[in-house]
Amino acid sequence: MLMPLPATLRRLVTEYEALTATGGDTTAAANLRLTDLSYTLCVSTGTRDITDALDTARSYLAETEAAHAAAPNTVLQCRTIPAVSKPADNAVLRQKAGEWHHNGRRLVAGSDAQPAAGAA
Repeated sequence: MLMPLPATLRRLVTEYEALTATGGDTTAAANLRLTDLSYTLCVSTGTRDITDALDTARSYLAETEAAHAAAPNTVLQCRTIPAVSKPADNAVLRQKAGEWHHNGRRLVAGSDAQPAAGAA
């Protein structure tokens, strides 16, 4: 999984920390933004929990800052982290625009997977 740009990740972490620093005195708009930030941080770091997302983000930012300090004129290599394993029961058979899709892949005529009777 590719990591986002360090500047983007730093902005997300900073905004999340600023919103959580206000404590429980938040508006509905602030709560919605906090939920959006939590989701975005989890997706960006390949985690499912905001605590893990923040730990992963901070670790990644520390690594990139250290690498940049050591060699400021070099291009940093992309870092990947392992994808979060998905539950086995997430296989999905859907019909999109008249074509059948299984886990995001378009099924072609004559393939082994067939839609269940009555599935739409």
